[in-house]
Formats: sequence, C-alpha cells, structure tokens
Amino acid sequence: MDITPYVESLRRDLAAAAATGDEEVRRAAERLGYALEASARLAIMEAVSQAASEITAEMPAGGVDVRLDGRELAFVVDARPPAPPTPPAPPAPPGPAAEDEEEDSVARITLRIPESLKARAEELAAGAGQSLNAWLVQAVRTATQESAINIDIDLSSIPFLGSDPLGRGRPGNRRMTGWL
Repeated sequence: MDITPYVESLRRDLAAAAATGDEEVRRAAERLGYALEASARLAIMEAVSQAASEITAEMPAGGVDVRLDGRELAFVVDARPPAPPTPPAPPAPPGPAAEDEEEDSVARITLRIPESLKARAEELAAGAGQSLNAWLVQAVRTATQESAINIDIDLSSIPFLGSDPLGRGRPGNRRMTGWL
C-alpha cells in the first residue's frame, strides 16, 4: 500500500489553509508540510498497524500483519481455517476440602526442604498424576483435617529379622510417622 498520496493530501490541505495568509505564511506552511512528512507517514503506519491488530483479534484463526517494504506498507494475511474445538478435559476428582475452607483464597509460602526429599515428592506427585504443588496441597489438607490422626510409632522393640518393615532397605530405621 503506497501511503504517499495520503501524505501529499495532508501537505496540500496545509498549503490551502495557508493560502489565505501572506507570502511568509505560505512559505512557512510549505516548509512545515515537508517537515511533517515523516511524522505523517509514521502516524498512518501506526493507524494501519492498529487496524490490523484489531482485525486479527476478531479472526477465529490466523492473522493480519503489516510490514514495511521500502516506503510502502505490505499486508500479510494468514487466513487458516479455525482449528476444530478440542474436547474439554475431564474434571479432576474433587479432593477432600474442609467446609469452612475458602478455595478462592490462595496463600503463597516458601518451603525449604532437602533436595532428595523434593525429588521423592516430585516422583510421588507424578505417580499420582498431579503437579508437585497440588500434591503438597493435598498432603497439607489431609494433615490438617480435624479427623486426621497423626501417627508416630517407634518400631525398634519389634524384631524384623534385621530388615526394614517398610522395605526401604535402610536398616536401623525403626520409626513410622504419618497421617491417617
């Protein structure tokens, strides 16, 4: 798109408005017309770019781009057919939530844990098909329920023939803790 005719039209309009004045006003208007050429081009390009953005926003797929080709504007139209709608994901199973808990409110905390513990938590979360954050939220939710039972059992007095009852392969670890 050649925008030169539009810029020249602005210059002619400025000269016509100055024609009613004396010679000094006409010369000043002519100089202003040439000085405003770059600004007028830029303003027209910005308006056309904004129009292309608005058209793109209304398109279901694809878009319109405006490119500068020398002193001319070039339009690139990508008119892809809209992609078929993807079926909605099945809803996640609801986790137990306290009745007085407000699910819309979210608090952000920093948790510092050993790297090995974080790696193990990530493995367990992945095994449960959850993000680490969702898994941790569920663990805290379970631990803080009024009906939760905190278990801390010392198993050192029970003989296990030298093996870990939980199969972790760590001899001497005779303590079991957690929530039910």
